[in-house]
Amino acid sequence: MRVTKWQVVATDRGTELTLSTSARRHGLSFLSTAATHTCDRELPRLSPMAALSSASLLRPPSTFAPVLSPFRKPPPPHLAIRGSPHRRRGRRRLSLAASSAASPDLEKEPSPSPSPQEKSPDDLSAVAESVKVLKEAAKTRKVPSPELLSALAKIKKAKLDTSNFLETLGGTESPGRTWMLIFTAKGRLEKGQYFPVTAVQRFDAAGKRIENGVYLGPVGSLTFEGRLSWKKKILAFIFERVRIKVGPFGPLEIGLGGGDDGREPSTKDPFFVWFYVDEEIAVAQGRGGGVAYWCRCKRVP
Repeated sequence: MRVTKWQVVATDRGTELTLSTSARRHGLSFLSTAATHTCDRELPRLSPMAALSSASLLRPPSTFAPVLSPFRKPPPPHLAIRGSPHRRRGRRRLSLAASSAASPDLEKEPSPSPSPQEKSPDDLSAVAESVKVLKEAAKTRKVPSPELLSALAKIKKAKLDTSNFLETLGGTESPGRTWMLIFTAKGRLEKGQYFPVTAVQRFDAAGKRIENGVYLGPVGSLTFEGRLSWKKKILAFIFERVRIKVGPFGPLEIGLGGGDDGREPSTKDPFFVWFYVDEEIAVAQGRGGGVAYWCRCKRVP
């Protein structure tokens, strides 16, 4: 069957695009809002059953549905591939997890780490017991060396707050405070001994002065004096002069040349790293690695 022309007819339902008389017998009619248009087109030959089926499919849609024009090529169907509900839920969980990991607002805030100065009760208890051992040894000199080495190791490991060490060590007024050397040990705290002679150090925080002396009673004494500096827990010093006293004679003073440049002592010079200082004892490590502790004493005349 060949239809040579389309016809546009105005009706009470709108503009109707009709075919020829032979096509109308097959029930092919369309509603279109397009303007008058003519074209030549060859329609396929339809059986009566196919025509009835086509007519049922091409019935006018509701007033709210879009009107299709036979001249426009229908858009390709959009294929929506749906997965299983479980997969969709899995993807949703995955996307939420990814967004949570990417967004700092959704991240769980880490628990605050303890301050280096904050110690557990066990650490503080170990330090207190160690300090007690050192004070007992300073009074009696009868505590065995292994116990002192163990106590020094615990204090060194504790890493206590050092903010008040200098004031406690050297006081607030000149001439400062004096401390007697009690015990010395090698760097790894494997061996140590009580210091055999009287050695006293004076630290003057206000005047930034240091004095280190060895006293042999009536025989005499040997003292070194200089300046010091303090940074965090490191006390560096430079000796400027030495005094030698023999018997009843007055001291002989010799300059060492350390005060010529007037620079501030640094870690290039001799120094102590302090681990513990209170009103009675003090623990420090020297530049050479040896560890020692002192007890507070009166100034030697």
